This record gives sequence, C-alpha cells and structure tokens, in this order.
Amino acid sequence: MDKIIYTEEHELLKKMVQDFAENEVEPLAREMDKKETIPKDLIDKMGQLGIMGIPVPEKYGGAGMDTVAYATAIMELAKVDASVAITVAAHTSLGTMPIVLAGSEEQKMKYVPDLSSGKVLGAFGLTEPEAGSDAGATKTTAVKNGDEYIVNGSKIFITNSGIAGYLNFTAQIIEDGKLVGVGAFITETNNPGLIISPKEKKMGWRASDTHQLFFKDMCVPAKNMIGTPQDGFKTFLNTLTGGRISISALSVGTAEGSYLKALDYACEREAFGKQIHLFQQVGFKLADMATRIEAAKLLMYHSAWMQDNGKDVMKEAAMAKLFASECAMDVTTDSIQIHGGYGYVKEYDVERFFRDAKVLEIGEGTSEIQRLIIAREIVKNVRKI
Repeated sequence: MDKIIYTEEHELLKKMVQDFAENEVEPLAREMDKKETIPKDLIDKMGQLGIMGIPVPEKYGGAGMDTVAYATAIMELAKVDASVAITVAAHTSLGTMPIVLAGSEEQKMKYVPDLSSGKVLGAFGLTEPEAGSDAGATKTTAVKNGDEYIVNGSKIFITNSGIAGYLNFTAQIIEDGKLVGVGAFITETNNPGLIISPKEKKMGWRASDTHQLFFKDMCVPAKNMIGTPQDGFKTFLNTLTGGRISISALSVGTAEGSYLKALDYACEREAFGKQIHLFQQVGFKLADMATRIEAAKLLMYHSAWMQDNGKDVMKEAAMAKLFASECAMDVTTDSIQIHGGYGYVKEYDVERFFRDAKVLEIGEGTSEIQRLIIAREIVKNVRKI
C-alpha cells in the first residue's frame, strides 16, 4: 500500500519524523511519562521541522502536504511515544484544521500561521460533562450581545488546553432569546472569562496536557465565529471525521511500537534452551499481531487517501478508527503477555504502550459510536436514508 500512494516527498517526511522520534523523543519517553509533561523545547523542535503544520496550505505557513503525509507523521511519533503524537494530532486536526477548512480568510491569516509553525499550540473544546458521545447535547451557550457573544458553560477532557494559545470550542448560539444553532468559535486562552482547571491525572497519555475548562461570562467577538450558527454543527462533525483518521494513525503507531518491542524480546529471550519465538504459542501471537497491524495500516491509509481525493470518508474513517484502536488494545495486551512478568514493569516500556492504548477506543468517538456510524453508512444506499 505504501508504494501505491507514497511519493518521494512522503518517504522523505517519514524518514525525517522517524529519525526525530528515535533520536529526540524516545530517549525522553519514560521520563515524560513519569513527570507527566512534554518539554517545551521538544514541541519547539517539532515546529522548526514543520511537523506542527503538515497538512496546512503553504499560504498559511504550513507544509502544504496531504492527509497521507500527516497520518504517516502521527504514526511514526506514536511508535515511540503516544503522548507526543496526540499533542501534535490534537493541535493539528482539532486546533488548526477547523480554521483552515471553515474559517474566514481573516481568521486564517490571523491564527493559522502561528499554529502551523508551532509558535502557538491549538486545542478544541467539544466534550462536556453531559455531552460526550452525544455531542449535539452541548450545554455551553453563547448569547449575542451587540458585536460579541457572552459564553457560559464547561468542557472536559480537552487535550492541549493548558499549553495552547488558541482554543476552538462549540456552543449553542442564542440570538434575541432564541436558539439559532450550534456554532464554533476561536478564542485566545488568556481570555479572562476562561478558567482552566488543574491538569487531569490519567492512566495513559500521561505526558499529554488535558484539562477541564469553564466559561464564566467569557466575551468573544462575533467575528471569531467559525462559519455561521447554521453550519457550526457540521464544522465540528467534519473535524471529528478527520480526527478519526488521526486516531487511527496514532493507534497503528502505538500497536507497531509495542509489537516491535515484543518481537525483539521474543528473539532475545530463551526458555527451555531456545528463543521463545520458536514456541508456537509465541510465534502465532507475533504472526497475528503483525497481520492486524498491517490491516489497520491499510484502512488508515485508505481513509487518508480518500480524504485527499475529496471523497466522503465518514464510513472509512470510522472503520479505520474502530479497527486500529481495537488492534492497538489487542496488540499491546499480547506484547505484555509475551514479555511475561517483565511486561508488567516500567523498565520494558510495553506497560506504557498498554496504558496509552486504552483511550484510543474512547477518544474521537467510542468503539460503540464508530459501529453506529458504520452501520448507518452501510445501509444508507439500500434504505435511501
């Protein structure tokens, strides 16, 4: 599949990110997980290399590459550290691309260059305490008041929100006392009406930045609305679709990184006088892991290619996200099993990959939501929905 859709430019990007991940990220991975933070200079280096703006048009300071390239970069980062990968993924697919895809030219020129260079990180506020899978049940309100909106409400589990400079978020739009739609806005994170709670303590993705947010009479200029109240819901649904490709790439990387450690271990560890990969139980596990990863990678690249070619990827993105995330959970579990007792201690890293894998079945739509989407899409033409 790589040879079908990869260009020389893709190969060069993959090699660059792979080298960066192995030389700059991997040596810090355990310490970042322990300290629950990513050094700012590491993020700055990714900005200097162009990793923070891969799919952003050159006009706005990005690399002007496609979704295939972007997914490749996320996958390579996730092979060594999922926290770094999700930081880049959330910044790009959630914090930057909604503005690129649906923002006004004024908004693009004002916000995107700093985002694509990595000078400023982006975040996206969608999930709420009572609006997770049911994203349309958002309770946050934005009430029109002259040439601005007054925002009240909260968001939860928002990646990058404590280190981001810009935040995209959704809210019910109230004008003249009437609900006119669910819209999306941009605001600077130093807005005095935005309250950022302490960092969440998580099982996995420990080094990534996650917070709950509160809006207390926060003022946002009307010109900061992305699109219109009528198309705001569509804007963030499109954002989620693209985000699912990101998570499928992150899942493939997490699975492959864990698998490679298990493979190395199986070729080094001996029991009963021979390397353990020679035992059928272990060899078959490795075979199944490699097969699942390859299948997940093909689904991921297929959905990325479809998006690059302007096709509807609702079903394919959901399939890629569903299969790849469950693949990551299965593979990281088997990696620990192959390591035996060593897999349960931090020294061997596979326990970190295991902890990082679980959230992949939850974020950007749970596995259950992906199955609902896929079921709806595969019967759409039959039933003419």
